[in-house]
Amino acid sequence: MAGAEGEAEAPRLSELLDGGWKLYEEVENTSEPSGSNPVQVKVKRGMKQLEEALSMVEQLDLFSRNEELDEVATADLKYLLLPVLLAALTLKQVNAAQRLEHVQKARRHFLDFLRRCKDYGIGSFHMPADGERAEATPTEAESDSPVPVPRPQQPDLIAMATQRQAKIERFKQRKEAEAKLAELRGAVDGGSADDEVLREFYLLQVRRWITIAIEEIDSIDQEIQILKRMDVLKQSPAQPPQPRRPPMKPFILTKDAVQAKVFGAGYPGLPTMTVDDWYEQHRRKGCLPDQGIPQSAADVDAEEREREEKERREEEEDEEALQKARDWDNWKDTHRRGYGNRKNMG
Repeated sequence: MAGAEGEAEAPRLSELLDGGWKLYEEVENTSEPSGSNPVQVKVKRGMKQLEEALSMVEQLDLFSRNEELDEVATADLKYLLLPVLLAALTLKQVNAAQRLEHVQKARRHFLDFLRRCKDYGIGSFHMPADGERAEATPTEAESDSPVPVPRPQQPDLIAMATQRQAKIERFKQRKEAEAKLAELRGAVDGGSADDEVLREFYLLQVRRWITIAIEEIDSIDQEIQILKRMDVLKQSPAQPPQPRRPPMKPFILTKDAVQAKVFGAGYPGLPTMTVDDWYEQHRRKGCLPDQGIPQSAADVDAEEREREEKERREEEEDEEALQKARDWDNWKDTHRRGYGNRKNMG
């Protein structure tokens, strides 16, 4: 290990890591939109510092597969976080045209971090698939077809249950690590932590980021598949527009039609004939009450005479009633209301 050789460069390397880490926390905790210019400026600055620090670590050969975790100096443990912090900042970029390139780059950094942790035996986890297999391009049959058709697969319930249980365990481990980190952060930030506390603090940070990296790789794999499908759809020839179907004609079910005839349409019906038309229709059919009863000629003459007498009497009564009304009006003009009523006097 070349830790002794890098002691002169340690302050500069430490400043780069601390600066990039601080910028990541500012971007992660900001309330501004991730696509805003101030946030993206911080993302670029943080990535530049972390890339420079990562390049220095590789040049110094700070970590080796031939050494154990106990052989790594406490001050060097925090540099294990360089690839994962760089990957997290890479995902914060919002350039849609280069999104596929960004997520693939972030996945490689996450894998480098997990592979280094696996070499040192930090944590117990299964390594995700390599980038070449997980990011494989679509098959020739899918590429030739204008629109890729999804292949139905039988879900493996046992594998799904196993993945769910693994996610629950990782979530618990992450919460436990964050709780312990909150207890140790005060001593570390205050500079009062000894070597043992610092070592525990950095190892907890590494274990916490292991759970985050595994979850992020799962999300990246799904996003890569979606982005590649979108590229295939963009490159495929445009489909001709489907002919517009003529509108369907309204129809009435037989049951509803019969029910409407019996019980009505559910709203008041409009009249179809006048009273005179109804009377004339029933008269022609002989359905009136007075039809079918024979009447003699004498009865007809008597009814006619009675009707004429009634009309004459009504005319005479009208004249008498008119005169009586006029007299009553004249009387009311000269007599006030209640005149002549002597019974209700007190």
